[in-house]
Formats: sequence, C-alpha cells, structure tokens
Amino acid sequence: MNDFIEVYPGALSAELCARLIERFRADGGRHPGRVGSGVMPELKNSEDLTLTGRSDWQDAEAALNNVLFACLLRYVRQYPYMLIAPLMLQLSDPHTGEARRITEQDIRAMDDDALGNLVRTCLRPGGINLQHYRANEGGYPYWHCELYPKDPSCEPLHRHLLWTVYLNEGFAEGETEFLYQQRKITPSTGALLIAPTAFTHTHRGNRPRGGDKYIATSWVLFQRAETLFGPRPG
Repeated sequence: MNDFIEVYPGALSAELCARLIERFRADGGRHPGRVGSGVMPELKNSEDLTLTGRSDWQDAEAALNNVLFACLLRYVRQYPYMLIAPLMLQLSDPHTGEARRITEQDIRAMDDDALGNLVRTCLRPGGINLQHYRANEGGYPYWHCELYPKDPSCEPLHRHLLWTVYLNEGFAEGETEFLYQQRKITPSTGALLIAPTAFTHTHRGNRPRGGDKYIATSWVLFQRAETLFGPRPG
C-alpha cells in the first residue's frame, strides 16, 4: 500500500547544498528553532534561519522553490486526487465547450506547462527555513504534524504538503521518522522529501549522531479562499 511519502534523490546539487550550509553558518540572523507555541528545546532543538523576506537570500529561495516545483509536478501526477478531491476542479471540454470535472486521466495527460499552471492556481509555496541540528544534541524528537489551529491567520491550516531538502549527510541516525507508516527517511545530500501534512503523517526528526545535520524545509499550501473563489459576497 502506498504511504504517500516520496523522496526524490539528487533534486538539489551537492554544490548548492554546500553553498547553502556555508551561507547559513555566516549569517547572523540565525535563531533558536521554534514550534507552534514558541521556543521549546525539549521538543525541537535546532538553530534556524528564515529565508523568506530576506533580499540577500532571494536567489536561494528561488532555487529551492524551483527544485520543489519540479518534484511537486511529479508528485501531483502520481497522486492527482491531492488536487481533485479537495477542490472539485473543472475544465472546458475541447469537443463540447462545456465545463466538466477534471479526472485523474486529465491530470496525467497534461504537459508540464498545463499542469504547472493548474498547480500555481491552486497551491502556493510556504516560507522556507534552513535548520541546523547539532550532533548528538539537536533534533525534533516530538511527534508532530504540520497543521496547527492556534495561528489567527489560519495559515498553518492551509498547509497541504510538507517538504524537506537534506543538505548534508555523513552522520548516523538523524532520520525523518513517520509514526504510522513505520518508515525512516535517511538523509542524503540533495534529496527532497514530500509528504502530506495531516496527523496521518505524524513524524519527528531524529537526533544526528557523530555529525551536524542541515536541512531546508517548508510547505506547499492551498491558495487562500479569496484567491481561489473570489471575495465573499456582502
């Protein structure tokens, strides 16, 4: 049975991974990692850097989003109902001109340009964080998912997929471990992980042993309702 956890090896080049780690180390904006309720090192012990909103990191953010988007198209082709099921998408039938529901066959038949336009219409990238987990002490041992109702903006409730790029390897353990799937993803330089955000994919970041661990991570979010469906009447 498919577990909806996909890993794309070598999505990011080893050279770019190394440059991102070097820039991270040199940046004075690093801060203690946070969970939804703040800094709680007993739950998440990391050093983070938020790229989104930083003009000096726009190139890195664009490069990471480009890599993510290419892998996301592959993910959507494999799991077309990740778009169809929540949104009841329609297209204009080329033979009749009438609107009809999009099927999984339609999505799999689309070329990259058409599918890319559909994905951009429905989904948007989240803010990207670089994270450093120190050898033998850092980690995210708390079992968690990515949906979080406390934020008044409701942004965390728009998260549809999570993604992580592993920027290095050369340490023991440090896996992304999924609880119900009983699966551990071993970090490999440049590999990109995509998985759903809900409690079904509760996960944790195991402590790296014998070496530091670096990742880039974020989410794929639904567009907000006013973008998808227009402003509410009245």
